[in-house]
Amino acid sequence: MEVRTAGIEGVRVLVPTPHRDDRGLFTRTFDAAIGAEHGIDLGPQAQDSQSRSRQGTLRGMHGRRGRGEAKLVRVAHGAVLDVLVDARPDSPTFGRVESFRLDDEDFRHLYVPPGLLHGFQALTEVADVCYRIDRPHAPGEDVAVAHDDPDLAITWPLEVTAISERDRTAGSWKDLLASM
Repeated sequence: MEVRTAGIEGVRVLVPTPHRDDRGLFTRTFDAAIGAEHGIDLGPQAQDSQSRSRQGTLRGMHGRRGRGEAKLVRVAHGAVLDVLVDARPDSPTFGRVESFRLDDEDFRHLYVPPGLLHGFQALTEVADVCYRIDRPHAPGEDVAVAHDDPDLAITWPLEVTAISERDRTAGSWKDLLASM
């Protein structure tokens, strides 16, 4: 498994090496020892989650106050455009937006450190996204920023065909900054 740095401070792109043969493939989706060599420590995994979205569905932009949360994100089936925004005021990459294509072809996945906003759009008919999160969900710490906030200027590749009420009515980037 290769681990690459990304443009946002602390984000890592994990690139597994699938072994393919006439039966299909086998790939390791995470190796704690390799992760530790690159500063990835999710501790005693508090939560593994999975979402299924149909093409055009948009989820995000979500984050957490307080300690935030670290997570490992990968696509088990289909493809998504995964987007991160650095919302850590003391970070050298504060405010930076970065996008990644995650899919079930090369199995790349992202280590997302605490303090980032995260969202994605399903690019295929069905997309299953898996999350390994370092601590239990704390709903009172949730924050959301509008996916179409002009200050973030995120370019989503498809028309948004489905979005939750929470995401549709999320506040602005400026509102989030004012509340920090």
